[in-house]
Amino acid sequence: MLILTKRDVDRLADPADILDAVEAAFRAHGKGHVRMPPKLYLDLPEFQGDLRAMPAFVDGAAGVKWVNSHPQNPTRHKLPTVMAVMIYNDPETGRPLAIMDGTTITKLRTAAASVVASKYLAPKGASSLGIIGCGAQAMPHIHFFRQAFDFERIYLYDREPSASEHVAAAVGRSAVPVGSAREAAQAEIICTLTPGHSIVLRDEWVGPGRHINAVGADALGKQELEPSLLRRARVFVDDMEQGSHCGEVSTPIAHGLFRPEDITGSIGQVVAGLLPGRMEPGEITVFDSTGLAIEDVATARLLYEKAVASRQGTRIDLIG
Repeated sequence: MLILTKRDVDRLADPADILDAVEAAFRAHGKGHVRMPPKLYLDLPEFQGDLRAMPAFVDGAAGVKWVNSHPQNPTRHKLPTVMAVMIYNDPETGRPLAIMDGTTITKLRTAAASVVASKYLAPKGASSLGIIGCGAQAMPHIHFFRQAFDFERIYLYDREPSASEHVAAAVGRSAVPVGSAREAAQAEIICTLTPGHSIVLRDEWVGPGRHINAVGADALGKQELEPSLLRRARVFVDDMEQGSHCGEVSTPIAHGLFRPEDITGSIGQVVAGLLPGRMEPGEITVFDSTGLAIEDVATARLLYEKAVASRQGTRIDLIG
């Protein structure tokens, strides 16, 4: 069995390849050609966190990600909020082929999903990006977006100004730290990348023609967008069932402020050509990104095949 550490994953990861892999996974999902049981949650309220199991089968590849979400980790334990282990299997025999650093895979495929969604839903020729929340997802998003978009301005907001300033210094001249989420919302593509426990993007701040990637709300009770903003947008989820129960739309649905039938469809249906993406220049579009196991498995397959071909990683005899 192959072990791929963070250093291995960093060496093997190519944004263009991961974008293609995630887009192909969405296309397969839209056509109904994947198997992906609902995300399983092990709630740990006494530790203010949870663990999640995410299995999937897509395009002949199978695996499962075991991932946590503990928002208090950075301040209490000096650990990341999210950490993960990816197990990649041979679907024919069930033999474990690899164990990988799932934390980095999560960052990469999440950013790739936002870029793929923006490719189909954002206004044509979008030249500005707004990032609300400059934590672990900010730099991967910017790095991946630069593979597909040519931004003149990248607006950065975080409630801790030092966080947005740190990202701006790493990005360069096009990055502008701003003092409020409202200022970041002037961008044509807006990404909300916060822990998702309170509204960070108000309806009145979002002008016509904007596209929003709502990434932070990935469990019931989390919410980043004002519900009235969802009601005047065309809303796409990554998965209808998962999105309705643990995504950005789940809390408004639970409170009767949004209905499942108000969801336009899945991004996979758009990628597969079964639904139109952006239809009018002035419409507002939202991609509710909860994070799908098929994204993890597609990325793991790519990394595994590249590692085998280039003889990278560490081989161990785990099961004899």
